[in-house]
Amino acid sequence: MTPALLVLEPIGGLAGDMFLAGALDLGVDRAALEAALATLGVPGWRLEVTRRSVSGIAATHVDVVVDGAPPGSRRLGEILGLIERSGLSPRARAAAAALFERIGQAEAKVHGTSLEEVHFHEVGAVDSIVDVCGAAVALELLGWPRLLAAPPELGRGLVRTAHGPMPVPPPAVLELLAGKPVRPGGPPGEAVTPTGAAILAELAEVGPLPPFVPLRVGYGAGTVRWPDRPNVVRLTQAEPADLSAPDPGALYQVETNLDDASGQLVARAIEVLLEVGALDAWAAPLTMKKGRPGLLLGALCDGARRDAVARALLTETTTLGVRWHRVERQVLARELQEVETPWGGVRVKVARLDGREAGAHPEYEDCLARARAAGVPVKDVLGAALAAWLTRAGR
Repeated sequence: MTPALLVLEPIGGLAGDMFLAGALDLGVDRAALEAALATLGVPGWRLEVTRRSVSGIAATHVDVVVDGAPPGSRRLGEILGLIERSGLSPRARAAAAALFERIGQAEAKVHGTSLEEVHFHEVGAVDSIVDVCGAAVALELLGWPRLLAAPPELGRGLVRTAHGPMPVPPPAVLELLAGKPVRPGGPPGEAVTPTGAAILAELAEVGPLPPFVPLRVGYGAGTVRWPDRPNVVRLTQAEPADLSAPDPGALYQVETNLDDASGQLVARAIEVLLEVGALDAWAAPLTMKKGRPGLLLGALCDGARRDAVARALLTETTTLGVRWHRVERQVLARELQEVETPWGGVRVKVARLDGREAGAHPEYEDCLARARAAGVPVKDVLGAALAAWLTRAGR
């Protein structure tokens, strides 16, 4: 089954080649990736895939090696034409085209020109075309999981571009990430490139990461080395973690407030709660809003029975909702011992603390059965059973 999530963590930074490297590290088929990218019809490039250790983390590094002199710049229409004529799947073509259109819109706004007049310099180079289209192909090969990304740090300082020195983050990067959460500061230099920003903006949901169950992890290494952090991006194939699901080994207190239920309904609800597996059930008086008298109806149960107990409260009472929370408890070890009374044998529950007897309680149902059979008050049988246990215990 294809994992439902792909979690992206820009630990050092994010660029198109780092995303591609992380995907390969996850296990994306390199031959299938290269075969798809070859259909772009862009000649004179090859992928150089190596293994690197970054702060002790084994990661994959990708270089798009270009043979010969690449063209100085390309217009958006030229790049979109390459994508449209390629053999990429329709969804991969659409994703790649959307990435470049988003970059074009950001560049046009930053430079005060029209989308048609934008000249792609660094982003229009062969390596960036391979990186951007490779990101779309990698997601295709991963089964198009839902891509979740932690907010990135964008870096600081200055960076040299074809237009001259630019502040970090470059204006186009900030424009691409407009409306997305980012973190200020970061390593010296450019941490997120325009291709990395476009992937975040177009393909990812950026924000605090929800709980997830990691299945497989890949690391993509960047080229720059920073002293304060490993320059890697982490990609994790994952499944959502349902924290609302009960923990079978935990205890839950499930309860509701009632102000319109009769005593008969409450009594029956307690019976049903115990029938479906509650360890205990109770009702206690309380004062509700506007001074109305009411009842707190609750039960203690294990996680495996939590939903059944909640359903019993919803179906057997007049409530419109229930609540629960996990609880901790300490219980004494206990054992059953049988004692003799004038009316027959009765089991006594004996509690122990630190290995020593800490109290005894005759089983009420046993005492009731003996009392009914003999026609005597149940309190007499209870007293006789406890006296018999105390005598046996030497007390």
